Amino acid sequence: MVGRRSLGRRFGWLWAAYAVSAYGSGLGFGALPLIAVLVCRAGPAEVSALSAVGPAVGALIAVPLAPWVEFRRKRPVMIAVDLARFGVMATIPVAYAFGRLGFVQLLVVSALVAAAKIAFNAAGGAYLKALVRPDDLLVANARLESTNWSSIAVGPPLGGAAIGLFGPVTTVVADALSYLLSALGLAAIHDREEAPRSTGESPVRAGALLDGWRHIMGHPGLRALYLNNLLVAGLIMATEPLLAVLLLRRLGFPPWQYGLAFAAPCLGGLIGSRLARRVVARYGRPAVFRTVGTLRAIWLIGLAFVRPGVVGLVTVMAVELAIIINMSLYTPVLATYRLEHTPGHLVARTLTAWSIGQQVSIATLTALGGLLADVTSPRTALTVAGLLILATPLLLPRHERTPRREPELPRSHHA
Repeated sequence: MVGRRSLGRRFGWLWAAYAVSAYGSGLGFGALPLIAVLVCRAGPAEVSALSAVGPAVGALIAVPLAPWVEFRRKRPVMIAVDLARFGVMATIPVAYAFGRLGFVQLLVVSALVAAAKIAFNAAGGAYLKALVRPDDLLVANARLESTNWSSIAVGPPLGGAAIGLFGPVTTVVADALSYLLSALGLAAIHDREEAPRSTGESPVRAGALLDGWRHIMGHPGLRALYLNNLLVAGLIMATEPLLAVLLLRRLGFPPWQYGLAFAAPCLGGLIGSRLARRVVARYGRPAVFRTVGTLRAIWLIGLAFVRPGVVGLVTVMAVELAIIINMSLYTPVLATYRLEHTPGHLVARTLTAWSIGQQVSIATLTALGGLLADVTSPRTALTVAGLLILATPLLLPRHERTPRREPELPRSHHA
């Protein structure tokens, strides 16, 4: 069982830090757009900009951060990023308390937090690879994946209730404090991390910014998985605002049913992530990529057939549950494969490139979906997304590649 296998004290602290941060983010999910509407009196265009432009700018900021993260010890980087996120998020309740909170500040916070998240995940992936044995990588990734989905299931409903009881910036305070607690958890690991190994290259050269993409596109398996992931993640996330308009405006679903339709299926993430290790052991990783990767894609078209009432609610929940179970099984397998097939001196840049590509894809496809819905209807846009995603399994790799042997490099002390 994934939940009973011990990975040691250091991973326990890493997992605890990840969990408190994930639950804080779950509580604060959707808080910035809500504050923009309730406090800054933002209109639809401004709220859309906050949801799309902020993360897109954050992705651009993250590009030059990748080499900086790569050539430093990862745990201090993660602690520094957590403290930076705490400081940035804390500016919101402070400005609100003094009546100075404005939309531009929310936009800046959105961009900085998005960039910090990419940097943290890149450092965290590299640190995880060094922290646990290769045979335990899948177990570790599955635990992090299950924590992520449980935080999404529990956090937003509790966050909504907290906002209703205590005011619009309540969950932002909780989110900010979660980053501080995460930093303290990481600091409690108390290990002497090895300095990154030098490749003899300059960490500040212009080409270092693109090395992550070069590695991905030069590796047949990673390239196929990357292109598949760009489209699958982008198309799935593009349906969220479309579905919100369809359910809340066109079909008259009350807000609590809308929240339930997305929160309850996230519990399926606990099922998929806990099955990952056993499914790989029984069927092999190539079969998981082909079969589960395909099953992620075939359900989305069901959202185009949602109807009013209980039947419609059950339809949305069933579709979301099927997608999430398969995503939560697939994702830790993908994360493990990605770490195994990336040399240690390229992990942070590769994970940064992966995150940036995914974020840009989501923003682009979400914008295109919104334009299509404006010209036609939300249901038509959902249908198009559901049909397009059916072609994505064609991009999945057909054969497993053996991990590349990492070159022996001299030790360096960049940190």
